[in-house]
Amino acid sequence: MDKTEELFGKVYAQFKMHFYREIFPNFENREATLTTVESFCMEVIYAMGRPTINAFAQFLRMSSPNAAYKVNNLIRKGYLRKVQSTRDRREYYLEVTQRYIDYANISGSYVDGVMERVRKRMTDEEWAQFHHVLDILSDEMREDIPMEVKQPTL
Repeated sequence: MDKTEELFGKVYAQFKMHFYREIFPNFENREATLTTVESFCMEVIYAMGRPTINAFAQFLRMSSPNAAYKVNNLIRKGYLRKVQSTRDRREYYLEVTQRYIDYANISGSYVDGVMERVRKRMTDEEWAQFHHVLDILSDEMREDIPMEVKQPTL
């Protein structure tokens, strides 16, 4: 592993560590606490946009009954809702609630702050190159994750 790969791993770990540090105090302060697995499920659903239960299950390679069970628990806790399709009344889309968006905002402002500080340290040319590198990373990762991950609006 070269220095660039090590540095990327370090940056990735730092973002995760910040998120975990900010999330843990909230586990105790919420009325309907999300389990760790439920938190991961919500992150996937949020990143997928408005998936169907079947699309969610396929993405995580879990059975449809298991996915339905997890979705129903998340609905009961108020983090998710099912919205009926206007085109096909048999189909339902999963949609995160404001309650989850408020929960997810914990890491969004941190990322925004870090990116703002990075931008201030770069020239316009460096910033354009950084954008180009991130675009390449996104394209390469899309081969492993063959769906369009929406940009979280935190």
